[in-house]
Amino acid sequence: MSETRRHRTGRAPAKEDGRTARARSTRARITTAAIDLFTTAGYTTTSIAAIADKAGVSEQTVYYAFGTKRAILTTALDLAIAGDDEPIPTLERPWVRDALAEPDPLRQLRRQVAGAGDIYLRAAPLLDVVRSAATADPDLAEVWAVNLRQRLTVQRVFADALARKAALRDGLTAEAAADIALALLSPETYNLLVNDRGWTHQRWHDWAADALARLLAAPDLHA
Repeated sequence: MSETRRHRTGRAPAKEDGRTARARSTRARITTAAIDLFTTAGYTTTSIAAIADKAGVSEQTVYYAFGTKRAILTTALDLAIAGDDEPIPTLERPWVRDALAEPDPLRQLRRQVAGAGDIYLRAAPLLDVVRSAATADPDLAEVWAVNLRQRLTVQRVFADALARKAALRDGLTAEAAADIALALLSPETYNLLVNDRGWTHQRWHDWAADALARLLAAPDLHA
């Protein structure tokens, strides 16, 4: 099968012309430069001029490609979370569909943790940038709030799936299960343990999978 990227219809997209390909390459360079600066120097102190200089383009090119610094950050964050630039919502991503279709509740939880972990391998530093800058920047406060709502929506879908499989602990509602998963699988917890406390990604994964199963799943499933 060809490695050409395909839309959700299964048809390969039309081949890009030279101008479109150059514009795409320029946006990618700008995004890469911005990610490096945002995660090392910080969002507030990073200027459009600094991003342009690191990307090897003019400031006007950066403004033409993105318009604002916030747009660069949100674009970079979307790419990091998705892992690609395909317009496919998280709930329609293969890893989510596979987790929801998994008949074994404990395996579903492990798939949830693995999916969140894959995202944090790419996006945890940028998410920390947004969270830190949100306290002083109303625009980024909204970006952070949107991200939080999106993560909660995903966890509610997972919790509803567990409830349908009769797998939740006695007395635990799907809403409460989603809140617990949201807290346990948060980027704040990931950054604390992996980036601040020096845990390996695998150690975080094993801990999160075990903790989520113990907190959400009915005890008889652990037998």
